[in-house]
Formats: sequence, C-alpha cells, structure tokens
Amino acid sequence: MKINERCDFLLSSFIINACRHFNTITKHRHKVIKHCFKAGILWQGCLHDLSKYSFHEFIVGAKYYQGTRSPNEAEREAKGYSSAWMHHKGRNKHHFEYWLDYNEHKKGEVKGMPMPRRYIAEMYCDRVAACKTYQKGDYTELSPIRYFYKGSGK
Repeated sequence: MKINERCDFLLSSFIINACRHFNTITKHRHKVIKHCFKAGILWQGCLHDLSKYSFHEFIVGAKYYQGTRSPNEAEREAKGYSSAWMHHKGRNKHHFEYWLDYNEHKKGEVKGMPMPRRYIAEMYCDRVAACKTYQKGDYTELSPIRYFYKGSGK
C-alpha cells in the first residue's frame, strides 16, 4: 500500500469512527434526557455531557472509538491515563470525581465533598443510559450498579 493510500485509509477510518462516536454520544444523551425528565431534572438532562462535543473530548473519542465501551477506557489502556476523562470529569458535576478534593487534615489524602442530590440523580440517569447504550440487549437492572462497583466507585 502506498503512503497516499495509507493516509486516505486512515483518514476515512477516522471519519467513520467520528460519525459512529457522534451517533453513540448523541444516543446516550437522548437516553439521559429521557431519564432526567422522569427524575424531574429535565434542564440538567438537556445540558448533560455537552463537553463530549468539545474538540478535546470528541477527537479522543473518535480516535479510540470501539462502540462497545467508553473510548476513555481504550485511551487509558493505550496511554496510562485518559486526557478526555480528565477534561470531562472536571466540567461535569454529575461525576462524583468532580466533588473530590485534597483533605486539608490528612496530607496526601483525598476526600469527597457534599454532592447535591440533583447531581446524584443525574449521575444515576447517566449510568443507566451508558449501560443501555453500550450493553444494548444484554442490559439488566443490575448493570448500572455492577459497572459502578467494577470501577473506582467502591
């Protein structure tokens, strides 16, 4: 394969992944909006995860897109960290990691700050929607809590 053909192939693959990533995050947002409406926090649902469409998060999402899990997990495996996740969690209050800060009483430790209930509700809606989006027909009512315990939510 010539270098121009290789570049064309890589570019077309990236564009296809970008379109698929866009569809996935949009489907996810629509599911979150539906759940937030039921929870009485429609406006939060409408604003949910808009940072995923930002240049920084979207490019990484398209590059590491797989369709079966968060691209942040793939980026973390490839680089040892996820720059998109670091960007995302610092801008979205429905992630409990947003509410972590250094413990001023115990050097080197991190502690949680009080998280408003409306963000806890959005966090739940987000987790349910993410599991439904990625697991599709394999989703069960236990999926969100299993995912939470699998990660750093222990």
